[in-house]
Amino acid sequence: MIDRSDKLPVVRQCALLGLSRSSVYYTPQPVSENDLALMRRIDELHLHHPFAGARMLRDLLEQDGLKVGRRHVSTLMKKMGIEALYRRPNTRRKHPQNPVFPYLLRGLEITRANHVWAMDITYIPMRKGFVYLAAVLDWATRRVLSWRLSNSLTTDFCIEAVEEAIQRHGTPEIFNTDQGSQFTSAEFIGLIQGRGIQVSMDGKGRWVDNVFVERLWKSVKYEEVYLHAYDSVSQARQGLQRYFKFYNERRPHSSLDGKTPDSMYFHSLPIQKAA
Repeated sequence: MIDRSDKLPVVRQCALLGLSRSSVYYTPQPVSENDLALMRRIDELHLHHPFAGARMLRDLLEQDGLKVGRRHVSTLMKKMGIEALYRRPNTRRKHPQNPVFPYLLRGLEITRANHVWAMDITYIPMRKGFVYLAAVLDWATRRVLSWRLSNSLTTDFCIEAVEEAIQRHGTPEIFNTDQGSQFTSAEFIGLIQGRGIQVSMDGKGRWVDNVFVERLWKSVKYEEVYLHAYDSVSQARQGLQRYFKFYNERRPHSSLDGKTPDSMYFHSLPIQKAA
């Protein structure tokens, strides 16, 4: 947005765009190896203790012999895009351009493919950095319909994943997410509602509302990500592509009576068409 070669001074351009001048001259600093190691461990602890906030995580890290302050833990959590998950009153007033929708799945029987899709974002550690993974999951069959990697928590890679899922598999009746800014943006909501899909959102801090995606993240990380120290984004993409192929086609699920997501998903499609 800022054009340093333009005749208009940078200060004036910043004022017109409502940007801080310091942000224009800021050069992003690489994350240190110590912080990357901390982020990896915080990610593992968060999977096992999603209710743990910065203070509890600090204490858990100290049990591992890692001395770190609460504020630094909080900073790393924000960088990773995670927060403590627990029931609490919703005291924040939402921006009118970012509406929050009610949770539609409570008490709903979901037994067929393309009835409900869910989406979430998680942090993926690499050897010398990290990326974010977004995935679209069919709720009833646990099938991963599409996924994308990004080096920043933006909306565009989420939209790309949804567009691919719709192009390949049609549209669900309900699309469920959390209340993250990527999912409450006008662009994302417009995409979902523009296809005639109902929008459903988890309660604030209610990880159990999207529990199947949380289980997916645990499987992805312990069966693939933590076993490999990716050297690059392309290597991470190749590893995840290999894993999701295995996850959909060959990995049996106890919640599916030992069947695979692919077999459950494609078996239920003719039933929908016949209906």
